Amino acid sequence: MSTSAPAKPLILISNDDGITAPGIAMLVRVMRRLGEVVVVAPNSPQSGMGHAITIGKPLRLDPSRIFEGIEAYECSGTPADCVKLAKHHVLKDRRPDLVVSGINHGSNSAVNVLYSGTMSAAIEAAIEGLPAIGFSLCDYGHEADFSHAEEWVERLARQALEHGIPAGTALNVNIPKKSDQPIAGAMVCRQARAKWQEEFDLRHDPYKRPYYWLIGSFVNEDPGQDTDEYALANNYISIVPCQYDLTSQAGLRQLQQSWELSVPGSATSSAPAVPLHAAGSATPAPGESASGLG
Repeated sequence: MSTSAPAKPLILISNDDGITAPGIAMLVRVMRRLGEVVVVAPNSPQSGMGHAITIGKPLRLDPSRIFEGIEAYECSGTPADCVKLAKHHVLKDRRPDLVVSGINHGSNSAVNVLYSGTMSAAIEAAIEGLPAIGFSLCDYGHEADFSHAEEWVERLARQALEHGIPAGTALNVNIPKKSDQPIAGAMVCRQARAKWQEEFDLRHDPYKRPYYWLIGSFVNEDPGQDTDEYALANNYISIVPCQYDLTSQAGLRQLQQSWELSVPGSATSSAPAVPLHAAGSATPAPGESASGLG
């Protein structure tokens, strides 16, 4: 009795630098060693688009032959659009075993994750219940050298396929720029408390009309040694598990405990603050927190 070979994992690839970017070519080269690859990527650069989606105008999706032997499409929309179209139109009833985005030209560590089109493709996949990784290289040059990252990208993708990624989670993986020293390893870490110190430079066009150009510097305000910024500064790959639920649990508890939400002038206006509860929820039992966190 013959047995058929197990099906290869199905891997969906997208990015934000566009389907012609060197980073996605390297990602395709690695992922095709691990499984069946389908590519749906923007037809032009979409850096800094965040989680934007296209509303009110048509989305174009055209077949591409840029990767030999690979089913690929270029999309007129954003990275999030690409993942949506891939799931609902291109793949239809086929469920990807892994979604990978990148490899981005430039860091997406710390607060950059909020602006990143690369990570938005991965987070869109997580919203759809799919395991996902966003890969970024800390080199903004179009001719960036990805060679030192190839082994690590394959290793991390294999780990995701073999061991899974927590539900509702996308991994934000940042890789140090190539240097004389080999990558020291990989660290699972938290997002650093770092941000852009922004300025808007006032300029004038040839008609003397004013316009503004965003400039600034990146400032790390976090001294912790368990952050993505620390990992990258010490030549480690940073791996930050990200979630699309942006609820601040600390903020939730504080508001539940301290805000007075009774209507002024009502019979209860002088009553002490009481916890908020979700609509239809019961008052927590003694010993149980109002947030249900225990």
